[in-house]
Amino acid sequence: MKGDHELQVIGQSVATILGRLYYDNGGNSKWLATVVQVVGFPILLPYYLLSVKTHTTTHRDGKITSLRNRVLVYIVLGLLVVAACYLYSIGLLYLPVSTLSLICASQLAFTAFFSYLLNSQKLTPIILNSLFLLTISSTLLAFNSEESNSKKVTKEEYVKGFICTVGASAGFGLLLSLQQLAFRKVLKKQTFSEVMDLIIYMSLVASCVSLVGLFASSEWKTLSNEMENYKLGKVSYVMNLVWTAVTWQVFSIGGTGLIFELSSLFSNAISALGLPVVPILAVIIFHDKMNGLKVISMILAIWGFVSYVYQQYLNEENLKKSHGIPTTESPDPPEAEGSSEQSK
Repeated sequence: MKGDHELQVIGQSVATILGRLYYDNGGNSKWLATVVQVVGFPILLPYYLLSVKTHTTTHRDGKITSLRNRVLVYIVLGLLVVAACYLYSIGLLYLPVSTLSLICASQLAFTAFFSYLLNSQKLTPIILNSLFLLTISSTLLAFNSEESNSKKVTKEEYVKGFICTVGASAGFGLLLSLQQLAFRKVLKKQTFSEVMDLIIYMSLVASCVSLVGLFASSEWKTLSNEMENYKLGKVSYVMNLVWTAVTWQVFSIGGTGLIFELSSLFSNAISALGLPVVPILAVIIFHDKMNGLKVISMILAIWGFVSYVYQQYLNEENLKKSHGIPTTESPDPPEAEGSSEQSK
């Protein structure tokens, strides 16, 4: 669907900036920051209803998934979403936005690794080059002593933020690979309705669990005082939370379109397209320092991203040739490549 790429990049970039604004102006609840990442899923319902008629129901095989297996998929993936979002919230609290976004580029590497283990994705030389570059890119930031010694956070907090962000990237990479596995082995089809059902019910589980975490941690008791003392005022506090929730769902809408039209792996690759955008915005808005180590890390991450996307392009072209499809027509989902090879 046209515009999916832009929606995903814009949604992720704006949501990240708003999340940092929340912390910088007096917000301190990690669980609330987690809740707003997932609780906005009802916004997807109008999009679901308006778009379902425009998408053809392909990839059906006539098999019906049992309700028990379907619910189990939603619960497991929903719990993984909560864990990844919570770790991301901790990383956003302790790390500069520019550093956080560069570390998050490692999500591509984790996705490729887990897809190799779970979905039999080939680790071609180009993919291995991408994995190496993205790993080195993130590792370099662990030695960024300029930020770990800053007055805003202690060295221990910086290390905690770094580890949690890497953990969040690994969690999101595993999530996308498990989604592919669920569509292939459990749900048995990848129609638009199936993709939307997965995202909505997965978000419902994640919202419920994150709200339980908010109340169980007693962070909810500090929210009233937090809003009173928010530097930009009460209205700005509420609007920040609302628009953070909205922009994360804009990101989801873009990702949903790409998952349906292409694959969750390509959706993940496109999300990394915002990699150069967030650090630049962070320098302008939050006056983050863009030192030499960060510049090198960004260059390596972009290089790794380009390598990954180039491999996806090659896979798509090879799939078209094997099916005798002219290259000018719309591509088939990349995940079909694995199944076609297995049938040979």
